[in-house]
Amino acid sequence: MKKWIPTTMAAVMMASLLVACSSKTAEQPASSAAAGTSSTKPAEKTKFSISLRTLAFGHVEKSPDINQDKWVKKLEEMTNSDMNIVLVPHKEYEQKMIQMFATNDIPDVVQGSGGVNGKEMAGSVKAGVFTPLDELLKKYGPNLLKKVPKDAWDNVTYQGKIFAIPEYLSNPSRRAIFIRKDLLDKTGLGVPKTVDEYMAVLRKFKEMGVENPYMGRENFKYSDSFFGAFDVFPYLSMFEKSGDQVLPKFFDTENMTKALQTYKTMFDEGLINKEFATINATVFKNTILAGKAGMWSMNANELLQWETQLKTTVPTGDIEIIASPTGPDGKGGHYLYGPAPRAYFINKNAKNAAQIIQFFDWMMSDEAEKYFTFGIEGDTYKTVDGKIDYKAPTDTAGVDEERYRQSFLWLVQDTTYNKGTLSLTEEGKKLMNVYDTTLKNEGRDGMSFEPRLESLMKNPDISPLSDQAPPVILQHMVKMVYGKEPISDWPKVLEEWKSKGGNEVIKEATEKFNSKESGTTVSMPRK
Repeated sequence: MKKWIPTTMAAVMMASLLVACSSKTAEQPASSAAAGTSSTKPAEKTKFSISLRTLAFGHVEKSPDINQDKWVKKLEEMTNSDMNIVLVPHKEYEQKMIQMFATNDIPDVVQGSGGVNGKEMAGSVKAGVFTPLDELLKKYGPNLLKKVPKDAWDNVTYQGKIFAIPEYLSNPSRRAIFIRKDLLDKTGLGVPKTVDEYMAVLRKFKEMGVENPYMGRENFKYSDSFFGAFDVFPYLSMFEKSGDQVLPKFFDTENMTKALQTYKTMFDEGLINKEFATINATVFKNTILAGKAGMWSMNANELLQWETQLKTTVPTGDIEIIASPTGPDGKGGHYLYGPAPRAYFINKNAKNAAQIIQFFDWMMSDEAEKYFTFGIEGDTYKTVDGKIDYKAPTDTAGVDEERYRQSFLWLVQDTTYNKGTLSLTEEGKKLMNVYDTTLKNEGRDGMSFEPRLESLMKNPDISPLSDQAPPVILQHMVKMVYGKEPISDWPKVLEEWKSKGGNEVIKEATEKFNSKESGTTVSMPRK
């Protein structure tokens, strides 16, 4: 597998790359880029390097050299491009990104995941590392400008200029509760709704011998459903007005302690793995697909692929999405995603920015949609009587490969779900209906600030991420669930957060909310 490469190697590679690129025409106008879904391909081969997070995709992380992957090769053939993909390990993403900027080993295109001010971007946009794209998009990205929604562009705009090409989400309620419906049927209980009903199902799972009634994961990632029930997600987009101040939602001591007590009860009764605080993404998925979990949280669009893989070890396994547990206010759900899960920044030193824009513009074409959705005609699908005959893979490797092609490699799309394949089966249509019913009616959101608060950017220890609590807070959350600290000490945790810079965060958030100053966008809760 090709991972983040050493500095010296990168320097040699980048030097060679730039020499190769220097002989190319700097910018060429788009070909007949008619409105709609036409593709735009440069006349000369577009060479560029690009960093991509592995995102714990099995097909990516197992690949001996992703640049030789047949889907990458076909993509290059279809777009007349020559990419040099530099993979950034999922687990070390932020560390490797910060290292990249510190050593100035910056590819032509950098994939980010937190807007222009994400922690992983290390202030690079503000420092002028990337080129503004407004004029280039007008000339070379007509389909991007037409299809990508405004809120996604706003998410990658800094001081009035667009600095990245965003992937986007038309439905921000993306995460859901997955439950083994075959196991639930054996409990004799109904579909749970409240926290108490969920606990009753988990206890039945344990009685039945399910190894992990609720599958936990380190940092509460994809195992935070009960913080949603009590509306206390300790995340970046979760500020709220409280009296005359703007506070993080984890300042709601009453509901935060109830949520922590729920997890502690699960821990004490063996309803969640005793080692959940050290279970990484790979172990999390492998445990579930081995049939050793009853319930977990995951992105809804992954349902059918996870179920297909589960059936290779548990042929009778049946996964369904159910409504998330509801709390005291009768509501629940996972945190709502931002409008741009991934975005692509172009290095100001890239010699062929126009052609790179054309490469991404092609991602919006009908040709791209057909390729990423169904693959290669004669290989993964055929055309019968003018209609596509596509059979989704059923083996684990095939499912991994399809997921990689449809999600990882299709860099810019509406990533809510793949409508092309879901429309072909009744199970797929049922999943699309879940988005329009179950997920549409749940989800938690809060107030957020763009650009990110300065007081958070300068102090990582007290700064939350999009789906992870601040380190100062997280360490106490884990200790309290493990019984190493009393949950009643939560007010002391808040005082510690404030003493380490949190007071400044509250002051800045409150002032920016009240002043409505230009240059700062204060986004209010969508639900």
